[in-house]
Amino acid sequence: MYMEGGIPPSHSLKGGIPPLSSSSMGLVRLKIRELAAEKGWTIKEVANRSGVNYNTVKSYARHPGMNMVDLAAVQKIARAFDISIEDLVEVLEE
Repeated sequence: MYMEGGIPPSHSLKGGIPPLSSSSMGLVRLKIRELAAEKGWTIKEVANRSGVNYNTVKSYARHPGMNMVDLAAVQKIARAFDISIEDLVEVLEE
């Protein structure tokens, strides 16, 4: 997880998409575990298929509520499942 208003070191504003923060979205949960189970995939397979770092995917799958996510990573994960971002993200608190 990134500090509020922060951008992870691997991303810059040039060409990178800054993470969503609680000031714009509240708490969210990514439905990675459920979707992976439906496909018969492990979390490692989700990471490989999406091109998102395994530790990032694992972290997103474990947290029941996050106030910040990397939108580029979320988009890649959604594409791996062949779903929209809206179908991957559950808004817990606005």
